[in-house]
Amino acid sequence: MHNIANLKAGGAANLRSAEVDAPKAIYIHIPFCTNKCFYCDFNSYVLKDQPVMEYLKALDHEMELTAEQTPPGVINTIFVGGGTPTVLTPKEMEFFLASVRRHFPRWAEDIEFTMEANPGTTDLEKLAVMKDGGVNRVSFGVQAFQNELLGRIGRIHNTDDVYRSLENAQKAGISNMSIDLMFGLPNQTVEMLDQSITKALALGLPHYSIYSLKVEENTLFHTMYQKNELPLPDEEDELQMYLLLMSRMKEAGYKQYEISNFAKPGYESRHNMTYWRNEDYYGLGAGAHGYVGGQRHINIKGVNPYNEAALAGLPRLDQFEVTTEEAMEDFVMVGLRVLDGIQSQQFLEQFGVSIEDKFKAPLDKMLHAGLLERTSAAEGYKLSEKGILFGNEVFAEFIGFLTGNND
Repeated sequence: MHNIANLKAGGAANLRSAEVDAPKAIYIHIPFCTNKCFYCDFNSYVLKDQPVMEYLKALDHEMELTAEQTPPGVINTIFVGGGTPTVLTPKEMEFFLASVRRHFPRWAEDIEFTMEANPGTTDLEKLAVMKDGGVNRVSFGVQAFQNELLGRIGRIHNTDDVYRSLENAQKAGISNMSIDLMFGLPNQTVEMLDQSITKALALGLPHYSIYSLKVEENTLFHTMYQKNELPLPDEEDELQMYLLLMSRMKEAGYKQYEISNFAKPGYESRHNMTYWRNEDYYGLGAGAHGYVGGQRHINIKGVNPYNEAALAGLPRLDQFEVTTEEAMEDFVMVGLRVLDGIQSQQFLEQFGVSIEDKFKAPLDKMLHAGLLERTSAAEGYKLSEKGILFGNEVFAEFIGFLTGNND
């Protein structure tokens, strides 16, 4: 891919301790889709003939076991991704949301409860069920505002579906909405992206995510790419697309708070900030990743294997302890995705050593290259304007620097 960076918790005393240490964020994976988009390598499966209710019951059991193992405290954010969670029927959605509330009952008053949705899969009845179940933020996968382009990337919705879905969400009482757009798509021009941004901004939403296409293995686009049948924009056009979207969003009053994310003040994705601050979170569902108490886990991916494993115990494919060195690398790498950058004092408080002592060489190299700069009052480091365009190169300097895995 090109240089532009992409883009991803005994007794009363023990219980109190667990509440302090327990994650405040939950990610839940619903792996079903109406169809597989040509660029998608997510853990998702076409809905037809899938055992959806069996999956939701297995997920309910994983929630129960997870809450027993790490008793949850107050939950600040919940994010339901996929797949397309909104392919669930209203009754299935009601069952699922009741499971979440039952096993994680203590929610912050200002909880951010996000569900991903595809336009055309959210009628008013389903959105009302979502609202009643606690969902207060919806992220719609729009990707583009040209129907022809949508068809060429495997999307089954059209622009009319987008407007209808947003209108229904408003009617259901959900005003905190985000939409995803993509750039660098096959046969997409700078002008086409400009048109999409214009139509997106006309909606006046509080949040936008705009990602560059990455051709992933095990996708139709990867097969086409290998056959030289994928007409991607050249690097100069893709750079112009990214510069254009940054300029347009800034002019419209949106802060670019992360490489691919733009928000009105106060509407940044609090759940995603959990990842970028390298904080703990529960990961539930087929193929989900979690980070609890210094351990990362990956769940079994396939629907039926997950169902069987989750009914027998925690459905782990792999679980491993994160070493101090790995945690340090993660702190820097994910933290630098946020445009406000990382704070040296936070690194010192978390690890008991200065960031300069551990990462002097890559910090000096990236500062000298003009890809990093010191934040105000020299409190930390952030990507420079140039560094935002070459984020992957910056992150690569830190991945494996301490652990020796950066070959």
